[in-house]
Amino acid sequence: MRDIATKQFYLTETSGVSVAPLLANAGLDLTQLVEGNPVATIVIDARHHVTHWNRACAQLTGVPATEMIGTNTQWRAFYDEPRPILADLIIDQAVESAVATFYEGKFRPSALIDGAWEAEDFFPAFGHSGRWLYFTAAAIRNADGKIIGAIETLQDVTGRRQAEAALRNSTAFHNQIVEWSSVATLVINAEHKVTHWNRACEVLTGKIAREMIGTDRHWAAFYAAQRPIMADLVLDGAKESRVDRLYHGRFRPSLLVPGGYEAEDFFPHFGDGGRWLFFTAAPLRNADGEIVGAIETLQDVTERRRAEEALRESEERYRTLSLTDTLTGLFNTRHLHERLPAEIERAQRYNRPLSLLVLDCDHFKRINDSFGHLEGDRVLQGLAGVIRDCLRRSDSAFRYGGEEFVVVLPESEFTVARLLAERLRMAFESKRIVTASGEEIRCTVSIGVAAWLHGEDENALIRRADAAAYAAKERGRNCVVQAAATT
Repeated sequence: MRDIATKQFYLTETSGVSVAPLLANAGLDLTQLVEGNPVATIVIDARHHVTHWNRACAQLTGVPATEMIGTNTQWRAFYDEPRPILADLIIDQAVESAVATFYEGKFRPSALIDGAWEAEDFFPAFGHSGRWLYFTAAAIRNADGKIIGAIETLQDVTGRRQAEAALRNSTAFHNQIVEWSSVATLVINAEHKVTHWNRACEVLTGKIAREMIGTDRHWAAFYAAQRPIMADLVLDGAKESRVDRLYHGRFRPSLLVPGGYEAEDFFPHFGDGGRWLFFTAAPLRNADGEIVGAIETLQDVTERRRAEEALRESEERYRTLSLTDTLTGLFNTRHLHERLPAEIERAQRYNRPLSLLVLDCDHFKRINDSFGHLEGDRVLQGLAGVIRDCLRRSDSAFRYGGEEFVVVLPESEFTVARLLAERLRMAFESKRIVTASGEEIRCTVSIGVAAWLHGEDENALIRRADAAAYAAKERGRNCVVQAAATT
């Protein structure tokens, strides 16, 4: 019955100062009002003597009413030495500075009643480890407005204070988790305003927390123009289609948090030459499951990306070397046996044409015997250069062994393949190869052309083209011969 402390009692003044008789004269039973109040209540008269000390007050303080009624030692229930309680200060009409002497930083004037006070304080002697009490005191006046007593109510707010302390500790704990995390972390609230921007985030972005907290300009740390970051999209409950418009091919839904996303992207203005960041964003929900904010973490993965790229380049170089003939720079036989079956399978499946050339350098042994193997190698390199210059993007050339070369021509009928073979033959015939000593070597090539036959495997196709190249040599070399159409 907290209203007892927020009402003034206007009574007919008598010669006495005891409150109860005055109320009785007014037709009111204060005892019943006080005793029936579940809130601890004290009433004192103008001489500071206790007139009422209800059961709730006895239970709260541990002091029975029989020890208090009629005395002015109410302080004993709350303090170790004599001092006024709040009701005493009301009787004395104490000014604010006087109240502050006893309740510095713990009280305030009542917002409802002039001259009344309310306070909150800790009483270590109450209970097992002390109790927090919220107490209010107001004057009881007669009809002339004279103070003839005071009423004080007290409520145990220990549970509330403990909950508030727990919340503060929890908030401080969580703030420290964010602040001292080595992972760059930012948090936004339901209005898309930044509430946390930890030190790691400052270091990563170059934006200090005081510039960001309380604003919705977190985008400026990452992008040149205004746009949502991942946390904004999560807060809005964005569907994958919307996220895809901003992070196409660079994001995926979180495997751990429903409604969360993770992504990896390049930020060109970070550091020297830009940085790769891996970032995750997840919703923050209240007890009812409603999204009230979002948290985003960012990790610099530039060194990992560089290492991965270096590894890919290394693997590609190794693969290229493993498939390349070191002398001519064309593909080697190993790659021919990988590539040709794949082209045959494609031609078979889609009923497309495929042709193959076998080239054999004429009189190569004589060149080696006359000029030496180093100059012979120079001739092979010259032929490889001619082949490269004549090929289309879809074609591929291989050194088959010694002075023999193979060219695979997807999507090529025999007529097209023969024209290419003639162009190769003429180009090599006209090529001048100069030795280290300045001598000129002229060389020719014999070419066999075979169009793939349905059902034919790679070995049969190569054999037919090779036989045609041999036939070209038999016809006097430096010519193109069509392979026989037999399997």
